[in-house]
Parts: sequence; structure tokens; C-alpha cells
Amino acid sequence: MHFNSAGAMTMPSYKLTYFNMRGRAELPRYIFAYAGIAFEDRRVEWKDWPSIKKRLVGNSRLAEAQADALVDTLNDFTLLIPWREDNPQIKETWADLYWHVCFTTFRVLRPGFADHHPALCGLTDRVEAIPNIAKWIQSRPTTEF
Repeated sequence: MHFNSAGAMTMPSYKLTYFNMRGRAELPRYIFAYAGIAFEDRRVEWKDWPSIKKRLVGNSRLAEAQADALVDTLNDFTLLIPWREDNPQIKETWADLYWHVCFTTFRVLRPGFADHHPALCGLTDRVEAIPNIAKWIQSRPTTEF
């Protein structure tokens, strides 16, 4: 729960910051969209990255190593989360959403790569038919990757 300075409960606000591309941030964007959770999609341009990175990693090699260790630990932890819920109304898993994220990049790199795999193309169509995902795809910035 979040509370403001007056003690009233408030809704949390989420900011997702990543490069101006789909990349690794697209799966969290899909999950926010799927769940109907509003978020601020902050995009970083490559030219701005060196100054931002300097502020993120710390001011020494030790601070940089500690930040890397923390992120690696958090990544390991996320593998332990039981992502599929027992709710029978939820038919999609995060793996289905992740497939779509990967598919959109593969399609740019190797057009037609899935033409002979109708089940994979069908999964892509089903993910794109999810109303909140379809709305996200239509509203997101257009990038190559």
C-alpha cells in the first residue's frame, strides 16, 4: 500500500525506463498492458545513455560491480516466481507474451522465418487479439527493434 503525506492511501505509479526500442523492456510493457496497469513509458536515446549510465552504476569499479551483482541476483529471483496463476480465466502465460515480443524482433531480422510453422503464427495472432495487448501495440512508438 502507498500513502501520501496526509496518510491517505494512493495508487502506486510506475515508470519504465529503457532505450527507445522494444528490446528487454517490451515484455514488462506487455504485462502492464495485459493487466490494465497504467505506467509511464520513459524512452532513453542512445546519445543520452553515457551520462545516464554514469549516474546509475556509481562512482567506482566496486560500486559498478555491486550494482551488477544486485541486478544478477534479482534476475535469478524472477526465475523462481510461479508466473502462471491458477485462475482458469487466464489463458495466456508470460511465455506467450514473451514469444510475441521475440517474434516481432525475429520478423525484422528474418522475414518469413515462421511461415512454415502455423502453430507459432497462430500463437502470435492470439496474443495480438488480446484487447489490452492490441491497444498497446497500436499506441507504442514505432521502432525497428
